[in-house]
Amino acid sequence: MGLPDDPTDRRGLAVGLLDALTGRHQVKGPAPEKLFAITTAYITLQSEHQIDPAGAAAIVFQKLENSEFEATMREMEEVVTATGGQSGTLVQSKDDEYGYRWMVLRNPDGAPSIEDLAVGINAVSSSIEMGGHGERLLCAVFAFRDAQRRKLYFIYNYKRGFWYPFVPAGGSQERSTERELQLKAQMSNELPMEPELGRWFPLWGIPI
Repeated sequence: MGLPDDPTDRRGLAVGLLDALTGRHQVKGPAPEKLFAITTAYITLQSEHQIDPAGAAAIVFQKLENSEFEATMREMEEVVTATGGQSGTLVQSKDDEYGYRWMVLRNPDGAPSIEDLAVGINAVSSSIEMGGHGERLLCAVFAFRDAQRRKLYFIYNYKRGFWYPFVPAGGSQERSTERELQLKAQMSNELPMEPELGRWFPLWGIPI
């Protein structure tokens, strides 16, 4: 894939995916119960820490250039569209410069629903897994805003089965590690957190 081993870049997470694909790390399949932990954790974020859902989530995976995979993707989009139809959740896909595909889910304006987003994200990962491409799943991302309306993210790494916070700082590729560690301490009882801080890979340019 031509990705450098740079832990400060989104491509660092891609290196972890390459390790899994080449067998250097055991691949953990999608764990719905761990993913759905966000549907109760957000209540604590709102009530105790004044952090609100931003009404958007995304799942990112390595695309495969063949007709079978693309057929699976089309079926997946149909499933997610049907899943989100009643709630008004919109689905959009896009490819990034690193060869990954993002499936973005957005709630209607003014009606954020972590539950609907989690159901949609799980529908995507389940479709990919059932299509025999579960090893290509990278992560799911849920967007939030703090009391100052600054964005922060909770990222679920499918390869590890853990969550971690990601807090961009300013407009450059910098992150607030102090704030991330604070969120870890606040939410460790609510979410299965990644214990190895070196695996808290940043994702720059998240499309939500």
